[in-house]
Formats: sequence, C-alpha cells, structure tokens
Amino acid sequence: MSKDKNILDTLDLNHSEAEEIGDNHLSTSVQTPLRKDAFELTDSEKIEVIEKHFAEIMHALGLDLTDESLSGTPRRVAKMYVKEIFQGLNPVNRPDTRKFGNKYEYGDMVVVKNINVTSFCEHHFLPFIGKAHVAYFSSGKVIGLSKINRMVDYYARRPQVQERLTLQIAEELQESLETDDVAVFIESKHFCVSTRGIQDRESSTVTTEYRGRFKEKEIQQRFIDYMKAEMMV
Repeated sequence: MSKDKNILDTLDLNHSEAEEIGDNHLSTSVQTPLRKDAFELTDSEKIEVIEKHFAEIMHALGLDLTDESLSGTPRRVAKMYVKEIFQGLNPVNRPDTRKFGNKYEYGDMVVVKNINVTSFCEHHFLPFIGKAHVAYFSSGKVIGLSKINRMVDYYARRPQVQERLTLQIAEELQESLETDDVAVFIESKHFCVSTRGIQDRESSTVTTEYRGRFKEKEIQQRFIDYMKAEMMV
C-alpha cells in the first residue's frame, strides 16, 4: 500500500472542498481528466493492478476472501472495470464514425432517440442509467445510424458527470458530421442520489445541449415533439 499512500500524500487535497464538489456532482472539465501516462499499462496489466487493490478494499471491509463466493470477485471487478464499464477511457475503443456523402440530399432533421445510457458517476463510482436523444441537420455528410448509438455508449463508458457526457456527445457529433446543427438531450436516474445521501428514488436529471439551428425555439420544439412521439409500427 506504500506506493498508493505516497500518491495520496502528493495530492494537494482539500477534503472538505473535494467532498462538496462530489456531493454536488460538479465537474471541473469538459474533457475527462486523464493523466499523460494513462495508456502506458496494457489492459492486462491494469486488470492485475486493480485486482490486487480491490482485494485490499474487500479485506479492509472485513470480508473473507477465502470464501468461494468472494474469492474471484477482485478479478471479476477488475475485468469489468477495464473491459466493460470503463472501456470508453481507452481511445482504441472509439467507434469508427466514417462519413458518407448525403447523395439523396436529405436536408431535414435526423433524430435518433431512446438510446440506452449506462454510465458511472465519477464522484461515487455508482451508475446512472437513462436515455439519450440526439439530432442533427446534415451539412452534406451522414454517418450510419448505429454509429450514433455506439458514440453515445463510448462516452458513457467512463467515470462521468451527466453534463460532461452531454457536451462530449455534442462535440463528437459536430466533429463527425461536420455540422454545427446538433442537439443532445439526456435524462437519467443517478444511483448516488437514490442509494445514498438523500436516497430519492423518484427524481431524474435532464441535461441538454443545443447548437447551431437547434438554438432556434421552433427547431427545439420540433426535436422535443419527435422525442415525445410514439413509434408507429
């Protein structure tokens, strides 16, 4: 533990301020805070490190790691962190958003709604789960519809705050589609609100980002109407 204790000792931590930021779910940056050496370790090496330290967490909690039910938990958690719920930290997992020419010259709004969002709050490492709805007007380029779902999932699969997730998706849409006319709407339930602190199981959080033409009230309302519309089968 000495190496990790040294890491904590080198941080200029104001614990009360850090606690307040976390309890209020505030973000300090639009970009996910990553160290310059974030990708020096391979996934396998990261799994080994996390497995060891999660075993120490379980041991500190008083759990018996010799029990058959618990003995494999540190490894399972480590693999889950690296390969699943936080895989969006690694840029090699960034989805290919290759653009195609809009040869059929479709010029109206494109909306992809009810995209599943599963992310983890960076303040307590508890999940927040909900739906994302995104829209854009083509500037002459389009991407495959499933790529938008993958894009949302990629940015969700990292420690996040919902506001940052909303902005990162909007930035990626702008860059990938080469258009300023993008909109992102996310509604989710946060387990750090429902299972700790106030323990409110009913509330949800909505974040939005409107850019380009979507700043116009009429265009925003059309987007909202599309979100509310029931699918006709």
